[in-house]
Amino acid sequence: MDWITTTPKTGLQIILSAAFIFAVLILFTRLSGLRSFSKMSAFDFAMTIAVGSILASVILTGSPSLIEGTLGLGALFGLQSLVAYLRKKSNWFSNIIDNQPRLLMRDGEIFYSELKKANVTESDLIAKLREANVLNFSQVRAVVLETTGDMSVLHSEDSETVFEKRLLNSVRGGDKAAS
Repeated sequence: MDWITTTPKTGLQIILSAAFIFAVLILFTRLSGLRSFSKMSAFDFAMTIAVGSILASVILTGSPSLIEGTLGLGALFGLQSLVAYLRKKSNWFSNIIDNQPRLLMRDGEIFYSELKKANVTESDLIAKLREANVLNFSQVRAVVLETTGDMSVLHSEDSETVFEKRLLNSVRGGDKAAS
């Protein structure tokens, strides 16, 4: 029955821990900016998961302590700021940290070799096309697997619409990526 109930002391500890660590989280987020919880890169996503894990541990288990949890959060936010700075200053570092977007489809043509490299199935791709309300492959100008793992579907019913080629400048793959 212990797994259903709690003592008043433990309940109060959880509430106070949650309030304290939540205040710390708000402070760190205000200091480092909203990028802290973005999904711009795999590193950002890992940061979000790590923060959630620390919060849950501090609030529900009491181990780590509030101070240890605060130090852990501070270290994560500090590391994320350092990585963001290094990514801005060094292309070499940015290439190590960030995945490159990958072109999966262009002008109605699916690049099966890119699907394979990205470990994406054709049915995954088609599901994203449906999500984007694509009715015909000929509407698809490009499908890009972004650095976050999301798929961007660029499509138009009007084949006369001029496609801004800069949208694919940093995208890897597909023999037509640069055309």
